[in-house]
Amino acid sequence: MSTLKITYVRSAIGHRHDQRETVQALGLRRLHQTVERPDSPQLRGMIKKVEHLLRVEEV
Repeated sequence: MSTLKITYVRSAIGHRHDQRETVQALGLRRLHQTVERPDSPQLRGMIKKVEHLLRVEEV
């Protein structure tokens, strides 16, 4: 199973409330913070919702 490296690169300030909650649900709290998560369809859906705020790499 592959892993995704997700980096928070743009602030969620000024975006919809559900998008801010999605960023928090991914485990991201501060700009330029990086987390690694196992790849899954649910995670891909969350990333798709806020892809304009993130940078995603496959590890």
